[in-house]
Amino acid sequence: MPTTPGPISALASAIRDGRLTATALVGASIERLERANPELNVLAESAFDEALAVAANADRGERLTGRLAGIPTLVKDLEDWRGHATRKGSLALRDVPPAPSSGVVPQRLIDAGAIVVGKSTLPEFAIEGYTANLLTGVTRNPWRTDYSPGGSSGGSAAALSAGLVGVATATDGGGSIRIPASLCGLVGIKPTNGMIGRWPAHDWIDYSTDGPMATTSDDLRLLMDVMVGPVAGDPTAPPRQTMGHMARHDSRPLRIYAAERTSPLGPLPDGVRSTLHDAASAFADLMGTPLEWREPVGFFPDGDPDLDWFTTTTAEHVASLGPAWVREHMDEFHVATQEYLTTGLRVSIDEYLAARRRRFLYVRTMDELLGENGLLLTPTVASDGWLADGRLRADAVVHGLPPEVYSTAMQNVTGHPALTVPFGMLATGLPFGLQITAPHFHDFRLLDVAALVEEAFPWPRSAPGCDTLDILLDTL
Repeated sequence: MPTTPGPISALASAIRDGRLTATALVGASIERLERANPELNVLAESAFDEALAVAANADRGERLTGRLAGIPTLVKDLEDWRGHATRKGSLALRDVPPAPSSGVVPQRLIDAGAIVVGKSTLPEFAIEGYTANLLTGVTRNPWRTDYSPGGSSGGSAAALSAGLVGVATATDGGGSIRIPASLCGLVGIKPTNGMIGRWPAHDWIDYSTDGPMATTSDDLRLLMDVMVGPVAGDPTAPPRQTMGHMARHDSRPLRIYAAERTSPLGPLPDGVRSTLHDAASAFADLMGTPLEWREPVGFFPDGDPDLDWFTTTTAEHVASLGPAWVREHMDEFHVATQEYLTTGLRVSIDEYLAARRRRFLYVRTMDELLGENGLLLTPTVASDGWLADGRLRADAVVHGLPPEVYSTAMQNVTGHPALTVPFGMLATGLPFGLQITAPHFHDFRLLDVAALVEEAFPWPRSAPGCDTLDILLDTL
């Protein structure tokens, strides 16, 4: 499907052709980071000297040939990058030793030629929808700096939206790619679990996966191509030789469903509701497919995946960290982390297993709804945004965000791929993201959909007053 080359594609092509040096591109990224970070606070760690040395070595040797040749990159501080500490936004991990090796996705990006310039901020242990912690402070949205970029991949999303780097990694266990992508005007995808191999086991065992977000659909596809593939140890990863038939789905959907919510958590805010309805109607018209609305009540007749997500992830996170360690360090945690892990300490084995069993019923409901060629439209975020420190209102107290602002956990529970694509603006001045859920392993169909939407309804490639890095090409 033809699309205009994205900034990553254009910059990497210029470096491969010798029209641009890696040193010049990395230097420009570092200059932007140094200028913007005091206000946005997207860096958990800077590694500028190391990045410049890598770029200089590449420029002195043979030309970079990888698909991400010379692209300055941030690694989310939940993921390992060899030689650097993985502090996960926690004071309790401030003295952890450097990682002995890089995680699956950071290594695949590096192998493709990306040059890491630092690590990006996140909420502590990636558990919140706003990016603030006691270790690195509050991260801000370049669209409106008094608002949050979302979470948990908030530092990565803010850096991409502000044009500070070309690539920034993200993970998604309950919306952590889609939420910040939506609030920062990016396109992002939570893949079907297994499409991008996972190792080691995540804190949220069956729910979490890596995935890309980008400023354009072309760059999103490029990143997905680089990241995709199995890894030894992931029981959900299909063999590489079976992935070919999953690669492209060019046909448009036969059925399109839409829902304001998939759990009965109350009405949407008026602005979110009207923007969703406008976006869903425009999307259905673009696809030439009738739109059928579903009600939240009874969407899942066997329970509530949003509530079961909370039961399962809190218990699994406590088990991953160790109950004794959690209790020992409780005073060092952010207040939202305290609330979350305290809940996990109280979950009984019977409650946990019951939630795990209901997951099969939720998957069945979604499989039967979507069939082989259906899509579900929902808001990516069921709110018009929240303040940078996580408060919904200026007179509120900082704590964990309430369940009713979320609209992304269900897809982590069921494992279905879900795309967020910019599709309008909210009254707060933040972008609105339309979430599109597809059948299992129809990930590349969602990338086709993103390209169609971008062609018909182009969105800004960066936040107001910012430029993507490929503006450098105008000076060549």
